[in-house]
Amino acid sequence: MRLIGILLLFLSTGVLTSCVDEDEFPDTPEGNLDALWRIIDEHYCFLDYKHEAYGLDWDEVRAKYRQRVDDAMSKAQLFEVLADMLSELRDGHVNLSAAHDYARYWSWHEDFPTNYSDSLIRRYLGTDYRIAAGIDYRVLDDNTGYIRYDDFTNGIGEGNLDEVMMHLMPCSGLIIDIRSNGGGLLTNAEKLAARFCNETTLVGHYQHKTGPGHSDFSDMEERYLDPAAGIRWQKPVVVLTNRHVFSAANEFVMYMKELPRVTIVGDRTGGGAGMPFNSSLPNGWSVRFSAVPMYDARCNSCEFGIEPDHHVDMTDEDFARGKDTIIEYARTLIRNS
Repeated sequence: MRLIGILLLFLSTGVLTSCVDEDEFPDTPEGNLDALWRIIDEHYCFLDYKHEAYGLDWDEVRAKYRQRVDDAMSKAQLFEVLADMLSELRDGHVNLSAAHDYARYWSWHEDFPTNYSDSLIRRYLGTDYRIAAGIDYRVLDDNTGYIRYDDFTNGIGEGNLDEVMMHLMPCSGLIIDIRSNGGGLLTNAEKLAARFCNETTLVGHYQHKTGPGHSDFSDMEERYLDPAAGIRWQKPVVVLTNRHVFSAANEFVMYMKELPRVTIVGDRTGGGAGMPFNSSLPNGWSVRFSAVPMYDARCNSCEFGIEPDHHVDMTDEDFARGKDTIIEYARTLIRNS
């Protein structure tokens, strides 16, 4: 696949590191706040984008939170202040880590309907479903193929995918359910998407930060997906999404939207379109943040998610009947295709 090697790293864990100048920022509450603010100011990749999206003013954020720190505060109190400051970025890839706690921003999915039920999925999969590495799969009773891939940190091999494709080949169509998949290895997302790709396809773009300014970026660079060498699917495909689809799973949806015979059904994805980067504060705490912005094939940011082709929410009535509204909608699309 013709994707730049650096993008084949985890999208759900930081892998690059940096640190601030400890001589410039003392290990005090104010010094650690200033160090954190500077790290984000110079290296975070979405400050301009989020200023346009919801009015984020990073200078105002610094003034607001600096009023909350003083030398008498405990480390727990300082951690709370710094975590609150980072939450202003509204980014699930932004975390603060200390020995006693881990700050996270989860409103990207917690503030929305779940649109997923483990108990219902067990009904659809039954007890005799097949397992190929990180994928659960079976043929549903209407001859629709069903794949459940809930975590892209769980690897999948080309041989596994050949077996899955071969088993589901007689089906009239295929449902790929990645709801509540929070990301993982981008290579796994690409490997699966390549099974639905028949020619080298432009699937997105990316940039690198080139300086400390909020707008200091390289030119857009293209990202391509190549067809898999193994068995490729040629029938209708429906990808199921909800707000908990994030990071590498969000990228998978972005790829699939560029491929033929693919329909996205469910809720908007959670986003997470920046590759994480790690840095550290004078007191040793670690901060993770988005550093490399990624875009779709038309250079649009997917940081706040991707809209489905058909927006469908699960209903209480269907749940009471033991039916998954989103799966049933996908089956209808496949029958009518």
